[in-house]
Amino acid sequence: MRHLVALLLLALSAALPQFVSGDESETGGAGSVKNFQYKTALQSSQSAIGRALGDYILTDQHGRSVKFSDFRGKPLVLSLVYTSCYHICPMTTRNLHKVVEKARTALGGDSFSVAILGFDAQHDTPQAMLSYARKQGIENAAFHLLSADSDTVNALTKQLGFQFFTSPNGFDHIVQASVIDAEGVLYTQVYGEVFETPLLVEPLKDLVLDRPKPGQTFLDELVNKVRFFCTAYDPSRDGYQFDYSLFIGLTIGAFIILSGLLFVLLELLKRSRLDRDRHMQR
Repeated sequence: MRHLVALLLLALSAALPQFVSGDESETGGAGSVKNFQYKTALQSSQSAIGRALGDYILTDQHGRSVKFSDFRGKPLVLSLVYTSCYHICPMTTRNLHKVVEKARTALGGDSFSVAILGFDAQHDTPQAMLSYARKQGIENAAFHLLSADSDTVNALTKQLGFQFFTSPNGFDHIVQASVIDAEGVLYTQVYGEVFETPLLVEPLKDLVLDRPKPGQTFLDELVNKVRFFCTAYDPSRDGYQFDYSLFIGLTIGAFIILSGLLFVLLELLKRSRLDRDRHMQR
């Protein structure tokens, strides 16, 4: 009977959804594993969308103070991990790196920022975050690696709708990357240690190309609109490319519309002249 129960427990643990992490070393945290429920965690995460985030003081991997407001002005992708995680968090970070590179290729290398916050305040020091980055191959990937004290972590994760609880194996938490707009408002959440490329790139594409920016000229906005409509996802290569056929279609469509407007305008002018000539002949 004991063996049967053990097998059932093993099967249940293997069936846990990929969005939950909790397979790592014992560390401190925000609460007990008994409090974690996936449905509740997902609801909390979703309810945070549309929330304006506060300005928190964080520390980067070089020990420098960073304000959360320093990321304003362009979209931010924020991933939450803990460095003593040996499987789920590293897989999440490596996949995020891969998708971010595709997004930068499509949207521009400096069009958005990426940050990883260690939520285990006791252990996720700047040194630990830098070591984590080296192990995952993102040390030179232009990622901001952030640490904070427990009060700051708890306040920020609460605003992000991110729940995490200690467990015998480390932490149980939903695996989420938050996409934050240029004004510091939570735009959407992306879930899973491995997710499809468009789930992250499409909201970034919306924020980078489809929203006018302060001081942007009409020509800049027009170019971004063209890029927005013509930058398409190619599932065969799992990447984005500028689709020239869409661009040509837009150009032809614009030419037809302008030609039609010009024809109508000329006809109105012609009719106006005829009416004027008739009036003068009378």
